[in-house]
Amino acid sequence: MPRANRHFSAGNIWHITHRCHKQEFLLKFKRDRNCWRKWLFEAKKRYDLTVLNYIVTSNHIHLLVEDCANNSISKSMQLIAGRTAQEFNVRKNRKGAYWEDRYHATAIDTGQYLTQCLVYIDMNMVRAGVVNHPKEWLQSGYHEIQKPPSRYRIIDTDRLCELTSINSLESLQQHHSMWVDEALLQDKNNREAKWTESLAVGRFEFAENFVDSMGLKGLNRSIHLAEDGCIVKEPSKAYNVIF
Repeated sequence: MPRANRHFSAGNIWHITHRCHKQEFLLKFKRDRNCWRKWLFEAKKRYDLTVLNYIVTSNHIHLLVEDCANNSISKSMQLIAGRTAQEFNVRKNRKGAYWEDRYHATAIDTGQYLTQCLVYIDMNMVRAGVVNHPKEWLQSGYHEIQKPPSRYRIIDTDRLCELTSINSLESLQQHHSMWVDEALLQDKNNREAKWTESLAVGRFEFAENFVDSMGLKGLNRSIHLAEDGCIVKEPSKAYNVIF
């Protein structure tokens, strides 16, 4: 499998996905999903990681974070992935890779793109046919937004309010519930590759600025028009010839 590409630039919101090795269901037990969440909380404490949403499924994770230019994302992912794998392998007397080689990161624009990605993460296990509503899957940010815990809180709801231009937690909860209910009513259960395979998703200006921020690495990256915005993709191979 090819190595996932990451092109971090400061100040962006990132949708991160990381799959278990060979897409094995190594997170199928609640104990292991809670372990991943425990280390996410620890990463937030250690590296001041700004978490906006997350979900832990049976064989992969989704994480929505903001880059504050302090290398918090890479340090956090190293801690979370490493410690989760270590605890699992020790308990199971197992050796070998736990995760795919690298995680993938997609830059997400603000406004409607942020809210759409937020709901896309919430709806993950609904799309998989495991639950009928995001509230039924406990290892997710949906519960933290709707009912923030008094301890071990991970999601920065204050920052999420700022980014969505919502003036209170109560209003955020109402909007969030409405966004999810609308997605359920519209039966938005199809997987959208743009959120997990693109380099960036948003307005044309956002996509253009993202490519510019990549410098020389952005020379061969193309901007594609989508139904409701733009997507920055990896360049297609110039040729594919068998010698």
